[in-house]
Amino acid sequence: MAKRLLLVDGSALIFRSYYAFIRNPLRTSRGEETSVAFGVANTLLKLLREKKPDYVAFVIDTGKPTFRHEIYPEYKANRAAAPPELIEQIPRAIELVEALSVPVLSGEGFEADDLIGTLALRAAEAGIEAEIYSGDKDFLQLVRPGVSVTVPSKDEDRSVADDAAVEDRSGVPARLIVDLMALSGDTSDNVPGVPGVGPKTAAKLLIAHGSLETILEHPERIPGKLGEKIRAHLDDVRLSRELVTIRTDAPVGAALEDLERREIDASRAAPLFREFEFHRLLDEIGSPPEERSTRYALAADREDLERIAESLRGAGRFAFDTETTSVEPMRAELVGISLARHAGEAWYVPVRHAGEGNIPLETVREILGPLLADASLPKTAQNAKYDAIVLEKEGMPVKGIAFDPMIASYLLDPGQRQHGLDHLALIQLNHKMIPIDRVIGSGRAQTTMDRVTAEEARDYACEDADFALRLAERFGPMLEETGLTTLFRDVEIPLSDVLRRMEMTGVALDVPFLEGMGREMAEEIAGMEEAIHRLAGEPFNLNSPKQLQKILFEKLGLKPVKKTKTGFSTDTEVLQELAPMHPLPAKLLEYRQVEKLRSTYVDALPKMVHPETGRIHTSFNQTVTATGRLSSSDPNLQNIPIRTAPGRKIRRAFIAGGSDRIILSLDYSQIELRILAHFSGDEALIRDFREGTDIHRRTAATLFGLDESEVSGEMRSRAKAVNFGILYGMGAFGLATRLGIGRGEAQDFIDDYFRAYPLVKGWLERTVAEARERGWVETILGRRRNLPDMNDRNARIRAFAERTAVNTPIQGSAADLIKLAMIEIDRALLRKKMETRMILQVHDELVFEAPDGEREEATGLARRIMESRMELLVPLTVDAGAGRNWLEAHGMEGAS
Repeated sequence: MAKRLLLVDGSALIFRSYYAFIRNPLRTSRGEETSVAFGVANTLLKLLREKKPDYVAFVIDTGKPTFRHEIYPEYKANRAAAPPELIEQIPRAIELVEALSVPVLSGEGFEADDLIGTLALRAAEAGIEAEIYSGDKDFLQLVRPGVSVTVPSKDEDRSVADDAAVEDRSGVPARLIVDLMALSGDTSDNVPGVPGVGPKTAAKLLIAHGSLETILEHPERIPGKLGEKIRAHLDDVRLSRELVTIRTDAPVGAALEDLERREIDASRAAPLFREFEFHRLLDEIGSPPEERSTRYALAADREDLERIAESLRGAGRFAFDTETTSVEPMRAELVGISLARHAGEAWYVPVRHAGEGNIPLETVREILGPLLADASLPKTAQNAKYDAIVLEKEGMPVKGIAFDPMIASYLLDPGQRQHGLDHLALIQLNHKMIPIDRVIGSGRAQTTMDRVTAEEARDYACEDADFALRLAERFGPMLEETGLTTLFRDVEIPLSDVLRRMEMTGVALDVPFLEGMGREMAEEIAGMEEAIHRLAGEPFNLNSPKQLQKILFEKLGLKPVKKTKTGFSTDTEVLQELAPMHPLPAKLLEYRQVEKLRSTYVDALPKMVHPETGRIHTSFNQTVTATGRLSSSDPNLQNIPIRTAPGRKIRRAFIAGGSDRIILSLDYSQIELRILAHFSGDEALIRDFREGTDIHRRTAATLFGLDESEVSGEMRSRAKAVNFGILYGMGAFGLATRLGIGRGEAQDFIDDYFRAYPLVKGWLERTVAEARERGWVETILGRRRNLPDMNDRNARIRAFAERTAVNTPIQGSAADLIKLAMIEIDRALLRKKMETRMILQVHDELVFEAPDGEREEATGLARRIMESRMELLVPLTVDAGAGRNWLEAHGMEGAS
């Protein structure tokens, strides 16, 4: 089988990569644009993987004049200069190509096309198959036995390997491509050709006369105006032929043997990929040899375990990880514990594995329990909250957790979506972790960890503890450098322990109430379906986008708003726009809202009740939202709507776990506006809060020029929209849309607001300017969020980054505040040995379950801490309530 040479038109690939991301450029968390580097790397890796060439070259233009400019100074003269954003990315892309061990070639006085043509023919003459990867039609002239062109496409690359394929694309065989281009010219390269003669006309002429040479020798044979044109531009045709002919004798500074494919140098490429944050592509380049050897061992018996415990205590710190039967900590059983004291050295303690070799849980509890419970011995664990819950359920409570790489990664880059151990090991340490499916299988054959032997699990388990420790060593200095150590040590790590207690406590649920509500909603939904069918004039599947498209846009004749790959969109945004035009879209929105609540909460919540505790144990996530706020999952309690009757009714199902207990709710009042007052230092806004006025009513009075007593409910609502619109960086268009008013009126509201609170406007403008200069914003406690899009050339993307720059310090500071309060309240409850337990955190609200007898004390304690935990220029105010269920405690029972 002949060897193969792959010639990549590097200049074309660079431009293609840039314009592929023109609307949404790729950037690192530091703000460096990487669209070109990513496009080039992604394409090269794909080509190398799929084509497996024996020789390869990435050929680029020098950017300097060539021989073509000497014979025709106007050559390419009408081309616009390449954007500066593209030019500045090219050196970095070339650096990456070289790191992939792909030779980069260019030649003074010649274009990349000429070098590619020379190498292609040289290879073909040597019996090597040459494949040119480019979308440039000029290369079709080179197609012949041994030389092919691959044209990149969004769907599937197309190969042009013979005359038939060339003729199919251009109307003439390869030998006539130069003649075709000489006649038709090329506007992009400013090649003149014959005015008015396009490729189709040129192809017909060439087929009729056999070649351009025949036409030049006998131009009189072409009749009519076409003949006149050609005879008038014979010199232009000859010049064009010289310009479009790819030279095959260019001085290439590399022999074929210099282009021999070499293995990627992972030690050079991997750091670049990490710097570019090409995390997905890291998998494809392999890993350099391990710098440290690993010593992973199984704990064999009691004596072995005692020696391990002594060694860990002697090291003064250690990392641990658990292997379990479930990803849900409250339902998981412990299968084994891995322990690491130094990088590369770890042990695995099997407890419930298949086969022999397990150490009795009682023995593990006796020997490791005191070690885990020793608060003076610093411990590291990835996603430590999970492991701590599992171990506490097994009678081994954990204290002294000092480092969690997952949380450290989140603080360093909260915009990053992945903070898992496998991902962090790959991007930070260039190490590919053992995949879980290598141990327990995948798909239908997948089993659980307790069904494999300890020997089979050993390396996988030990590696988790080992690399958690290595990541702690890496992240520690990084936190220090960015000023995040205090936030990490004093807020996020203690909070993890608070959340562990909350998750283990859980919340009681009124299952019969939800079952009854589910039946009512099913009837309501059935009625809605009938009403929608009547409006449509026929029955159809409400959950089928295709059927809905037909009803809305064909039968009812409503005007489509936006298109998707499968037709016209019928999403919520579209239905909201169509609602004023016909009652069906409005009814469908109502149906979707009720159906979503029923499926997501009313039907789902009872199934989440733990079979042993009889309570729901939601997971609180510290590393999800970019602002620093907590989120929750299984179930997601943050999304239960409070403004709709069904949403409020769902809250009624969360109840106190006993007739002698009560639910307490404490909620910060207008916390984000108070933080805005603090940040801006606006005297009028500060005064309003210090006087304890209704801030929305006061704003309304200012905006409408009325006394507060004259402000109507509608005016207050509009003022509230303005207050929060300012927080979220909303402009006149957004406010007009929200209030249903004209843009001019909305702009007047905003202008009036800034006249009333001038320092607010100053802070907003200053914050955006600083974010643009620094590339990040921070909260009162120094929590950072990187904003690489602040200088994006796309106005829409830039505007979103500006709104984020304003909103993040406020939302993030509110998140910091409630986290501080949670930590202090938790400590106070434990110190006082009270039975009251914090059970939920939703937005700016904390929810507790307390004995009736602790109601006043618990409420007072929580309120004092929440109102004093952060010193602002305005007072903090907390609304408190109590009841037998969450809705009642929130003071909304009557609204249900």
